[in-house]
Amino acid sequence: MKFQDYQFDPKVKRGLSELGFKRPTDIQFKSIPNILRGEDLFAIAQTGTGKTAAFAIPVVDIILRAKSTGRRSSGVYALVMVPTHELAEQINGVFEDISKFTSIKSVALLGGVDQDPQIEQLNNGVDIVITTPGRMFDLISQGHLRTSHIEILILDEADYMLDLGFIKDIKDIIFKLPKRRQTLFFSATLTDKIKKIAYKIVRQNAIRIQISPKDPVSKNVDHSVLYVDMDHKRFYLEKVVLENPETKILAFVRTKVRAERVSKAMERVNIHSLTIHGDKDQNERTQVLNEFRNGKTNLLIATDVTARGIDIPDISIVINYDLPVDPENYVHRIGRTGRAKRRGHAYSFCAETEKDILVEIQSFLDAEIAEIKLDKIDVKDILNIGLDRTHDYMALIKEDKEEEEKWKKKKRKKRKK
Repeated sequence: MKFQDYQFDPKVKRGLSELGFKRPTDIQFKSIPNILRGEDLFAIAQTGTGKTAAFAIPVVDIILRAKSTGRRSSGVYALVMVPTHELAEQINGVFEDISKFTSIKSVALLGGVDQDPQIEQLNNGVDIVITTPGRMFDLISQGHLRTSHIEILILDEADYMLDLGFIKDIKDIIFKLPKRRQTLFFSATLTDKIKKIAYKIVRQNAIRIQISPKDPVSKNVDHSVLYVDMDHKRFYLEKVVLENPETKILAFVRTKVRAERVSKAMERVNIHSLTIHGDKDQNERTQVLNEFRNGKTNLLIATDVTARGIDIPDISIVINYDLPVDPENYVHRIGRTGRAKRRGHAYSFCAETEKDILVEIQSFLDAEIAEIKLDKIDVKDILNIGLDRTHDYMALIKEDKEEEEKWKKKKRKKRKK
């Protein structure tokens, strides 16, 4: 079935055509009819399968038809809650693209930036609000965001939001919304704990859609693991960058301090990189993502602040420089590549101290991750990269060891609790 075969408003079809959307993905094909019928929905699908468009397309069509019949003239119709600023901006971009030829307006409300331009947009009238919880409640309490007419609530990256402790925020906003509303949950992973919470929020007859639940990793991603000494990881990263000079590479590390140290190590060997983490303000994070997206810099070193939802289609390689402590984040990290119909590659650098984490990840996937085995000659070649720079790296290696000890102590304390 093609998008042109749906009974969408012609203006919506025109927007989809300009975006090059011809046929729906599996999650879109199964979600759109249910959303158009007003059903509550719980949708789980792999990263990169088009989940955002799965709710954005029908929501735009629903609002457009409501406005054209005079049933709705003003007020926020749909509220989309997300865990990160970057995801809010990205989803807003999708809504803007789909509704390009319509009168529908959307806005991204997020903290870390001046709220006055956002207030001005709300005062001028918007139909769709995409927001993080903090800024949303600030604007509600100030009377700038009115929720009494909202008819659709969407939680994107729902499992992450609930697991991060946003459950109180979600319950609070639900009390401020009309009882007769439509609730949509979208995510790539689902735990029993989150499932139990989620089903208390949606209606009892909510539709559940699950695409490839046994394999949360996209079939477009080839992922493998490489056993690497902790002190040698930077040499392996350097080799990957040098062998792929025109390729966008996203490397995930455990902490914001480590992100800056790895970036510093790359700079020492004349490899320019960008970093993104929670210590950067919103303007800095936006600038970094734009520079990476535009290809001005092809290596981005990030913490898990970018593991969820960020859609930069031409990331070809994802590297787990450090393995994620939470197994679910493995899926979201490597889902930054292999998006839509593109092929992607993901490599995990696993040190001796991370083998227990690897076991947990493989248990979560219910599958072993393929191992890349290097012979002695390959390893020697990689390590020879740094022979002339041994002195430069010694201080960084010492710092990494100290940080590794701190991290292991925190992990032991967490297990005792």
